[in-house]
Amino acid sequence: MPSKSKAENLKALQAKGIPRKSWSKDEFCARNGISVGFYDKLKKLGLAPDETEVLDRVLITGESEERWLRKNKRNVASGKARSGKAASAEA
Repeated sequence: MPSKSKAENLKALQAKGIPRKSWSKDEFCARNGISVGFYDKLKKLGLAPDETEVLDRVLITGESEERWLRKNKRNVASGKARSGKAASAEA
């Protein structure tokens, strides 16, 4: 039985109503409207989401993405996004 491609596996999961639970760095950036370069800058500053390493792949889980979004929403609401480390990330 031949192996299915990543796209074929994704279609099969979607057809069964099974949501994805992790994304590559490129996919995460596309989902959240940021560049890979900006993600790398956030990571360097300790502001990126938690990553999970599986063999030679780096994945960002849905739970990690949710925590990251909540944290950043709080930072924006409290004004921290324009001061301290977050301001450095935008430069």
